Amino acid sequence: MLHGVDPAFVVSGLVVGLLVGFTGVGGGSLMTPLLVLVFGIHPATAVGTDLIYAGLTKISGGAVHAYHGSVDWRITRRLAYGSVPAALLSLLLLAQLGVSSKSSGGIISTTLGVALILTAVTLVFRKALLTRLARLMEGASEETVGILTVVLGVVLGVLVTISSVGAGAIGATILLTLYPKSPIVRIVGSDIAHAVPLTLIAGAGHWWLGSVDLHMLVSLLAGSIPGIMISSHFASRVPDRILRPILAGTLAVVGGRLAF
Repeated sequence: MLHGVDPAFVVSGLVVGLLVGFTGVGGGSLMTPLLVLVFGIHPATAVGTDLIYAGLTKISGGAVHAYHGSVDWRITRRLAYGSVPAALLSLLLLAQLGVSSKSSGGIISTTLGVALILTAVTLVFRKALLTRLARLMEGASEETVGILTVVLGVVLGVLVTISSVGAGAIGATILLTLYPKSPIVRIVGSDIAHAVPLTLIAGAGHWWLGSVDLHMLVSLLAGSIPGIMISSHFASRVPDRILRPILAGTLAVVGGRLAF
């Protein structure tokens, strides 16, 4: 350890940052299981630290989307109506169980595993899922869409608070079916704008519970920020059709190990 920065976490952050830039998959899907399975970090600490990391890194992205007008604040508000109360209730549950207890660790690991499997399925079968869900939503009223968006917010609030995974691939895919007439850039922008307060609220709650490691956070940021910048620059040269299935398979295996 040098000046509070651990080289092992810096390298891990770099690797995750590279993968995020190349694939667009949220860092939580990669960082949290890495911390739990490779470094043996308690699931609560891994999730709490990753939530603060995600909130800080998404602020700039959300600000850029808002500046360019690619955020549908109606969608963001509807998601927040469900996700914020769900996040607070999830934090209260963890507090009741004891954030460092074996029971909370089991709940977090299982939820993380399920979220990773869902993310893997979304990555591989996204087009088929969008087609089928679009058929189900055909002719749905604006009121129904609004209610389902709030329900989606509830699901994301629980998943993100307990596992730090879900607000990216899963949330964006379902939003595309709920709002098929909205440009994809506005769906992505709205999803990121919603993820900022959700991850910061959930991260602040984990901080209050004592499940955030600041030294680890700094080390991860020191590696992941350069990683994202480098991979974003070269992303167009990497064959997406090859990288995504490999990543999805890895997430499915890791998710299965954590969930069962």
